[in-house]
Amino acid sequence: MYTVKEVAALLDMTNHTVRYYTDQGLVPNLRRDDHNNRLFDEATVKWLLCVKHLRHCGMPIDDIKTYISLCQEGDSTVKERYEIMRRQQAVALTQLEEAKQRIAYIDEKVGNYFDILNGATDDKDYDKSTY
Repeated sequence: MYTVKEVAALLDMTNHTVRYYTDQGLVPNLRRDDHNNRLFDEATVKWLLCVKHLRHCGMPIDDIKTYISLCQEGDSTVKERYEIMRRQQAVALTQLEEAKQRIAYIDEKVGNYFDILNGATDDKDYDKSTY
C-alpha cells in the first residue's frame, strides 16, 4: 500500500493533484486507513496513472469520470470506451504533431545560434530580424 506522498513521488505528481483526483472520484475502490488517510494499492495506482495520462492529453475531468464509470460497468461498455479512446487518440496525435513543429522550430534556432557562435555564418547570411 502506498500513501499519497509515496504515490505522488512514484507517478511524478504533486500530493495536491493526487488528493484532487481522488476527491473528484477518479480513483475507484480507494481505501482509507483508520485515520482516513488514502491508501493506494496496485489497482488504484493504475487508475491514477490512467487519469494522469488522460489529463495530460487534455481530457476534461467530467469525461474521465464518464470513462471510469463505463470501465466499472464492465464489458457491455467496451464500444463506448473504444470511442472515447479513439477521440482521445486523435487529440494526442494532434498534440504530437504540434510538438514536432515546435521542436523543429527550436532545432532551427539552436542551429542558427550555434553557427553564429562558431563563426560559421557570415553576417550577410544572418537575418537579424529573425527571432
